[in-house]
Amino acid sequence: MIRIGLLGAGRIGQIHARSVNALDNVEIVAIHDPVDEAAAYVQAMTGAARASLLEIVDDPDIDAVIIASPAMQHAEQILEAANGGKHIFCEKPIDLNMDKVRECVAAVEKAGVKMMVGFNHRFDTNFNAVKRNIENGEVGEVELVQITSRDPSAPSMDYLKSSGGIFVDMMIHDFDMARYVLDDEIVEVYATGSVLTDPAIGKIGDLDTATATLKSAKGRVAVITNSRRSSYGYDQRVEVHGSKGMVRANNLRGTSVTLANSTGYRSDPLLDYFQERYAVSYRAELQTFCRVISGQDEKHPDHIDGLKAIELAEAAWESYRKGRMIKIGE
Repeated sequence: MIRIGLLGAGRIGQIHARSVNALDNVEIVAIHDPVDEAAAYVQAMTGAARASLLEIVDDPDIDAVIIASPAMQHAEQILEAANGGKHIFCEKPIDLNMDKVRECVAAVEKAGVKMMVGFNHRFDTNFNAVKRNIENGEVGEVELVQITSRDPSAPSMDYLKSSGGIFVDMMIHDFDMARYVLDDEIVEVYATGSVLTDPAIGKIGDLDTATATLKSAKGRVAVITNSRRSSYGYDQRVEVHGSKGMVRANNLRGTSVTLANSTGYRSDPLLDYFQERYAVSYRAELQTFCRVISGQDEKHPDHIDGLKAIELAEAAWESYRKGRMIKIGE
C-alpha cells in the first residue's frame, strides 16, 4: 500500500484525490490545507486525517506527497518533502523563480527521492498517439509542430495575480509538450502577446492572448498559440508535420456523432474545460507516479523537465518585454 500526504485540497487537489481513490493499493492518509472547508471536503472523500506540513513530511509511514497548493508554496513544500525523504508529485510550476527551482532540483537529487511534475498533457491518449506515430517513423523527420491551447474563459483575478502570467501558468504545458514531441531541446524563443479579452488582465501586467515560436537544437520549429477566451469550448490541439506526412490530434467532444440535414452539419460542442478534457490523463499520471516510486522504470516528466519548462516560460516573458528572440541561457 502506497500512503500519500496531500498538500492542498483546492480544485486541483480534489481532482488528484478522486484519481487516487480510483487506484488500487494507494491511499491518501493525511491532508494539509489551511482552508477548513476544502480540507473537510477531501477528508470526507478519502477518510484521511488533517495534519500540518511538518507532521506529514516527518511521518515515517507516509511514502510520498502530492503538492497541489498555490504555486508560491511549491518550493518550500518540495524542500521539506525532500528533506523528509518523501517522493514528490508536484503541480506545475516548481516555482516562479529560477533560483528557487534550481534549489529544489538540487535538493531532490541530494535526497535521492523521485519527483514528478504534473504535466498531464503527456498522458493524454490522443497526444500519446501523436508521439507514437513520430517514434514509429510515420511522419518521417519532424519539421514543424503546432500546438493550440485556448481556454473557455480566464481564471479569477485573484488566481491570475499570483500565477506568474500566461507563459508560466498556461503556456508552460505547451512548452513541455513541444519538448516531449520534438524530443529535442529548445534553444531559441520568440514570444509576443496582447490583452484582447479583458483589460483587467493587462492592468496586473499579464496577457490574455499570446504566441511563442520555438527553435530546437536540430533546427525544428514549434509554434504555440494561447488564448484565455474560446467561445466554442476548450480548444486543445497538436499537429506535427514531417518529411513523410502529418499527424494531428483533434479536439474531444461529448460524442463523435454528427447530424447532417438541410441546414448543414452539426456535432456536439467541445468538452467544457480541463477537468473534463483531461480527466483520464489525471488518473494516468498518478498511476505512473505510483509505478515510479514503486521502483518501476517508467518515463515521466521529472524535476529536470519542470526546470526546462519554467526556463522556457521565463525566456518567453523576456522575449515579449524586449521584442526579440531570446537564446536559452542568454
